[in-house]
Amino acid sequence: MSGAPAPRRALVTGGSTGIGVAILGRLLAAGYEVINLSRRGAGLTHPNLRSIAVDLSDGAATRAIAAELAATCPVTTIVHNAGAIFEKPLAEVLPEDIAALTQLHLGTPITLVQANLAAMRAAQYGRIVLVSSRAVLGLQKRTVYAATKASLLGLARTWALELGPDGITTNVVAPGPIAETEMFDGVLAAGDARRQALAQAIPVRRLGRPEDVARAVAFFTDPEASFVTGQTLYVCGGLSAGSLAL
Repeated sequence: MSGAPAPRRALVTGGSTGIGVAILGRLLAAGYEVINLSRRGAGLTHPNLRSIAVDLSDGAATRAIAAELAATCPVTTIVHNAGAIFEKPLAEVLPEDIAALTQLHLGTPITLVQANLAAMRAAQYGRIVLVSSRAVLGLQKRTVYAATKASLLGLARTWALELGPDGITTNVVAPGPIAETEMFDGVLAAGDARRQALAQAIPVRRLGRPEDVARAVAFFTDPEASFVTGQTLYVCGGLSAGSLAL
């Protein structure tokens, strides 16, 4: 990986499991060189994939690795997928929870985009995709998670206006219940009867899969998707539309 910005070089966060692995696979299949940042190694191997272990809830560590990568192999595509839930009722939310998830969900994408912004502007090209959640529309025991994930919608709309003249698009993918992920399985374990009940409450009558989200990300990262920016796409089987069973 050289120091020159490349339209087909991408930086992905949280590529160790689930949705992140599916996103890595999509980008690699599309011919990208991909750098993954996650607490653990990437969930797959590929000649064009480099994985770096870093705790993105640590602001100093995130800034250090962002600066290092921008100096040696700047990217023009960034997919911020890393996240954590911290499922708690309001009465149990701690200041430490707010600080950690604010850094992870909000501080990390700001740091990564700032580090690579000069390269994107030089190339007059950029694709930024922020992975949020359907939970921004409201979900019990998700005070800090929902609030910080909702901040990504504001980032995307602001950056769309600010960076659009430089050929840089910013969009959000907001998944609903996605099975085969650590987050979902940590809340509803395999075999839990509530999984089937939840699936039946979704208009398409099934839980999502990591590939469902990766396909949406692939659309927004496509070089030809230059006229779509500042948008939020809910990948939730229709759950965000609301439904009334009579």
